[in-house]
Amino acid sequence: MAQKQLTSTEDLNQFVAETGKRLLFKHSTTCPISATAYSEFQSFLQEQSVPAAVIHVIEDRPVSNAVAERFGIKHESPQIFLLDDGQVKWHTSHWKITKDSITEAVKA
Repeated sequence: MAQKQLTSTEDLNQFVAETGKRLLFKHSTTCPISATAYSEFQSFLQEQSVPAAVIHVIEDRPVSNAVAERFGIKHESPQIFLLDDGQVKWHTSHWKITKDSITEAVKA
């Protein structure tokens, strides 16, 4: 399933307001660790049908900051969140973002 790119706080609010499980990935387009994590995220999405969105943290800094403020979770990059009915059920960052870790979180 393809993911949306969130470029405004309105996009973020709409994505979070939707019901059910969904993944939100904060991606730094200049970081090699983020590139690896993003590849794991994409690999997961090729096999699983979960609504997903990505925020480019450098290009869309206000949206990235809004995530940290909204959920009270310190900003990191790369960072992934599993939302369920608008609430964070799981999150992790950096090398812990793997296809397997995402799969386990979504199943839980």
